[in-house]
Amino acid sequence: MKRKNLPLLLMLTAGAVTCIITFVKHYTMLEKLVSLFCVMLIFYILGSVLKWTLDYFEDQNEKRRLQEGEVIEKEAEGQEGEQGQTQEGESREQAGE
Repeated sequence: MKRKNLPLLLMLTAGAVTCIITFVKHYTMLEKLVSLFCVMLIFYILGSVLKWTLDYFEDQNEKRRLQEGEVIEKEAEGQEGEQGQTQEGESREQAGE
């Protein structure tokens, strides 16, 4: 899944909300800029942490899927080997008769 833009979208959304709130509350220009900068910085960091966490879980799930696939392949190979041995035994029995 593509999460490259997650921190940016989260930051810009929080910035837009902050702009609207500071405009409605009649903050001074300096207060608006300082609060906007702080909110955007905080939400960019939170978005980056969220992206890293989701990517980490995705990597773990992918590794688990690969391991499960290897186990299934090994079990299938083991069953094929058993079938091959029983077929060889049957052909030996038929040849011996």
